[in-house]
Amino acid sequence: MRRILITGASGGLGQALVQAFLKDPVRLGLHCFQNLGSGKTMLKTLESQNGDARIFTADLRKPEAVNEMFHTIQTEWGGIDVLINNAAINQNQLFHKLTVEEWENQLRLNLSGAFYCVRAAGEMMQNEEKGHIINIASFAAFTGRIGQSAYTASKRGLIALAQTAAKELGKENIQINTVCPGFLPTPMTATLSTEQQDRLIAENTLGRASTLDEVSEFIRMLSKMNHVSGQVFNLDSRIL
Repeated sequence: MRRILITGASGGLGQALVQAFLKDPVRLGLHCFQNLGSGKTMLKTLESQNGDARIFTADLRKPEAVNEMFHTIQTEWGGIDVLINNAAINQNQLFHKLTVEEWENQLRLNLSGAFYCVRAAGEMMQNEEKGHIINIASFAAFTGRIGQSAYTASKRGLIALAQTAAKELGKENIQINTVCPGFLPTPMTATLSTEQQDRLIAENTLGRASTLDEVSEFIRMLSKMNHVSGQVFNLDSRIL
């Protein structure tokens, strides 16, 4: 039975990932911090479906909290097979109006938090000489986006982190890949105006957005692949 941790599990993509991974016999770690109520509701649903799941509430911005979470995973599960770095925030603000606090908050969660998780999970995976880490980035990391300087910088850093870690940990049979899900109907994108959403969808050569089911299913299947690492997968029809 694979042991899987999904950070930001109470968000739109996080919940879709939980449902996708339940298609297999797995032990699921649901990391929820800002939306714990939704996480608890999810856990009750999983328990009613006889799902093997557990909630973690670590503040990913704090390395000691992340280390404690992975120590619990090691103690209770004996290790980890798959880590999905999905937790992120986006505080839209024009560059010259962005406060230092807003900048640091996004970098600390989106990038530093992922680094702490990659480091902790990587150490555990090295002991078993196998494992797969998947970082959730964004197409905006390649193009920039007005009002998203901190968010896009953090997501670009996430890609570089994955590629570098893939080179360092490949000799230990540990895979690290990055997925850019495309525009999705989630609480994060719901804050955009209809005009902004239409403009993002129009950038796709197919003229339509990604779907949560398709993206989560791709990530589930990617996590099972044994010979892919250091790659970036863009899951919509915008051309990189």
